[in-house]
Amino acid sequence: MKKLLLSPLVILIGVVVIVALWVMSAYNGLVSLDQKALSQWAQVESAYQRRADLIPNLVETVKGAAEFEKDTFTQVTEARAKVGQVQLGNNPASDPEAFAKFQQAQDGLSSALSRLLVVVEKYPDLKATQNFRDLQVQLEGTENRINVERMRFNEAAQAFNTKRMSFPTVVIANFFGKRFQEKSYFKSQAGAETAPKVQF
Repeated sequence: MKKLLLSPLVILIGVVVIVALWVMSAYNGLVSLDQKALSQWAQVESAYQRRADLIPNLVETVKGAAEFEKDTFTQVTEARAKVGQVQLGNNPASDPEAFAKFQQAQDGLSSALSRLLVVVEKYPDLKATQNFRDLQVQLEGTENRINVERMRFNEAAQAFNTKRMSFPTVVIANFFGKRFQEKSYFKSQAGAETAPKVQF
């Protein structure tokens, strides 16, 4: 009789242990992918910070040769200030509104920098200076880094979102609420699908 009662108890304990191990595995998998996405987010911010640090030097170099382009300098300075005003939480990729504001501010800065580089085309003497060429090369390299880091972040966010949305892991993710919210993706600027017109 004891053996018959013991057998269902052992089976029940075994099932509970298996479920507990599965829950721990799913939770730890989500934590691992979340941390990878956060780490990649830090790389994105680092690349954007490098660009923000280069801008004052670029503006000062161009200012000396192009005194009459004050509107462009003002736009670049204001766009850089807007980027600094965007406040992000601990996990901005999980807050679509904060993420959109961040991307919009960065896109505005990219646009202002593009206008600054168009202004430079009017001043061949400026393009010939070593300081400007060095800064332009650094800025181009930084823009490439930003693109690479954004791509890597999107890959990390995609891996997290795929795991998070897969059944039965989605049950665990939903149980922990905001802890494992879906990550947002970087998207191209509005109008990026249209090729720019080049005029000579």
